[in-house]
Amino acid sequence: MTYVLEEWARRWAVSPEAIADLGAHLTTHTVKAPSGNGEADVVSSVRLQASEAGWTVFRNNVGACYDPKGRFIRYGLANDSAQLNKLLKSSDLVGIRPVVIDPTHLGRTIGQFVALECKRSNWKFKGTKREEAQQRFLALVASHGGYARFSTGEL
Repeated sequence: MTYVLEEWARRWAVSPEAIADLGAHLTTHTVKAPSGNGEADVVSSVRLQASEAGWTVFRNNVGACYDPKGRFIRYGLANDSAQLNKLLKSSDLVGIRPVVIDPTHLGRTIGQFVALECKRSNWKFKGTKREEAQQRFLALVASHGGYARFSTGEL
């Protein structure tokens, strides 16, 4: 997908800076300024920082419900089944950040998967089952070259 966008941009003489600016505008309109230090405020703060850094991140709500026809629907990443959801809890924010590859890779910019599990500003890891499942998801992302971490307000 990135290759197609790069080819289009080259064909129409759209600068890499303009493409990066476009990516920043995709998320900024959905972000509100934080007003406290609860988890929702941390999410807002991290989204603002991500946008300013040229990242594109999205809220990843995870859950299950019945639709109007009575069908059971699961939504969110790593929520294919109740068993998987107990093992892996995907992050609050997921997205992509630009990374410039070194000259051995022709200097191309790639997109790196981002997973940010946001916590209130004074949170400390306690090792609960939920935190351990969140940590497993972060470790999985990191093991495949992604950027993954718990965040109490920083990228």
